[in-house]
Amino acid sequence: MTELSNDSITERRRWLMAAGAAAAAAGAGLAWWRLHPQEALPDAVQALWNQQFQTPTGETLPLATFRGKPLLLNFWATWCPPCVEELPMIEAFWREHAYQGLQVLGLAIDQPSAVRRFLERQPLAFPVGLAGLGGTELAKSLGNETGSLPFSVFLATDGRIFAKKLGQLAREDLVGWFSAAV
Repeated sequence: MTELSNDSITERRRWLMAAGAAAAAAGAGLAWWRLHPQEALPDAVQALWNQQFQTPTGETLPLATFRGKPLLLNFWATWCPPCVEELPMIEAFWREHAYQGLQVLGLAIDQPSAVRRFLERQPLAFPVGLAGLGGTELAKSLGNETGSLPFSVFLATDGRIFAKKLGQLAREDLVGWFSAAV
């Protein structure tokens, strides 16, 4: 049986610590990439303004009607716990700032029947569009490469993307975006 020298044990520990640090850095980098929205595809914003969606009540909702004022576009689904959790906060912020021109549009990436049932239990005063699976492609074109939810895009009064966030919003996000855009 061979005994390991103290130098050999120390060297192994250093190697294991270095390997662990490299794995942690790689994991952190992957998480950052996955949760960091990318740039929107060329012409994606113009294509966005040409979109129209049906509402849960069957009306047509053209996005062009939202141009000219700040717009928070929130991609969500009834089966997404962080989406459902952030909706009351978004609505409260919208109610506080609607008089200043803030607009909110929730785009549900879900089955229309599930969205209707959800809105019966938890009504939202801001408009909701039924984006379905096509909403995932729209979100991807706006920088959400992974298609994860929730995903929010804040559009300035001139119609350009001002800010984006992949993951649950905090009130501080909305306060910062709105105060800087107005």
